[in-house]
Amino acid sequence: MQGAARFLPGFYTFPALLHCMEGIVGTVEFQMSLLLFVALAGYLLASRINQSAVVGEILVGLVVGPSVLGLITYTDFVASIAHLGAVILLFVIGLEFEIKEIFRLKYAIIALVGVIVPWLGGYWVSLLFGFNTASAIFIGTALTATSIAITANILKELGKLDTEVAKAIIGAAVIDDILSLIALSATTDIVSGTISFSSVSRLVIIAIIFVAGGAWIGRTWVSRLIVKMDESEIAGKYPEFVFIFAMMFAFFYAMCAELIGLSAIVGGFIAGVSFVGVNLKRSRNLREGAEYLQMIFAAVFFVSLGILADVHQLTVPILGFLVVLTLVAIITKVVGCAIPGRLTGLCGKDSLILGFGMAPRGEVAMIVALIGLEQGVIGQEVYVVIILMSLLTTLITPIIYRNWLYKGEYCSYPQGEP
Repeated sequence: MQGAARFLPGFYTFPALLHCMEGIVGTVEFQMSLLLFVALAGYLLASRINQSAVVGEILVGLVVGPSVLGLITYTDFVASIAHLGAVILLFVIGLEFEIKEIFRLKYAIIALVGVIVPWLGGYWVSLLFGFNTASAIFIGTALTATSIAITANILKELGKLDTEVAKAIIGAAVIDDILSLIALSATTDIVSGTISFSSVSRLVIIAIIFVAGGAWIGRTWVSRLIVKMDESEIAGKYPEFVFIFAMMFAFFYAMCAELIGLSAIVGGFIAGVSFVGVNLKRSRNLREGAEYLQMIFAAVFFVSLGILADVHQLTVPILGFLVVLTLVAIITKVVGCAIPGRLTGLCGKDSLILGFGMAPRGEVAMIVALIGLEQGVIGQEVYVVIILMSLLTTLITPIIYRNWLYKGEYCSYPQGEP
């Protein structure tokens, strides 16, 4: 060994080599490289099974995470990158929509029914499995959320973001997110015994002011400021200057959304909507730049959903609850959104597209589970059930879309439908 050390500078002992490797594995560079490697593997898997890249990334994340190989855990670093990915993804999606096309009364009706029906379903099935009232309330609240990031990305992949049903899904999902967080606030107050009409009303008013006021400020003031920046001397010298400002604004809105109790992705989405129709002459294209960021960070977001789950926490009885709760989560969301969608003018196929598009649960369901766990209302097993339920409902939408609803010819709206 000593002879080898003379010819191999820096090579000392095997334990020293292991220590060196541990140092490398712990670096941010290695973790990011590994996450993107896993994301690429997800693309390859998706290509093999002819599914959306989202499905492949989540499945590979499940394999490399604690559930199977245990190569990657849901560290603060992974959570942070995934969080940024979700905000960037919704910023890009927001660039596709006019604000007036999203916030309509019929979308609010779809969202409201799509929150009430899943809550009742989750509450009822939890009581059926023997959980107490407080736990049942939390589980029902976890079923109210919709992950706008998942469905929006699927529709983007399929080239369907410009359809009327996509606008209905996005509009209803944004309102749904707000209603779900109001339900979470009310649930926390109910369990703690401090529920009041004034506290719920305050949250509703703040949410409306932020969404409407944020979009108005963005369209009226910030978008004009960006156009003026584009005409300035500094934009001519540094074409990326305006793009950096736009992303700063997106993350600022995401932060504001979180400060008032909404999901950060709602802020990112409102920021994206603010810049629709902004034409830049000297600066980098906002959409093109944001899409490059999305490719990197959103890929980590979808991989992280698989990493987050740990199936080892499941027992045989709780596995049965997971299966039933997942079925209830899908059926209640599809029924709760498809029926009002049909009644407000969607054709039969588009109603199902709407229903399944609203089925994925996301970070709001996980937040509800975490709060319930921290407050001692639910145990670790139920916490894992909600996380896995969120994951399974996320997987079902791209599979249903690609293999059934979007497999044939896409249906059109009746004449005169707005």
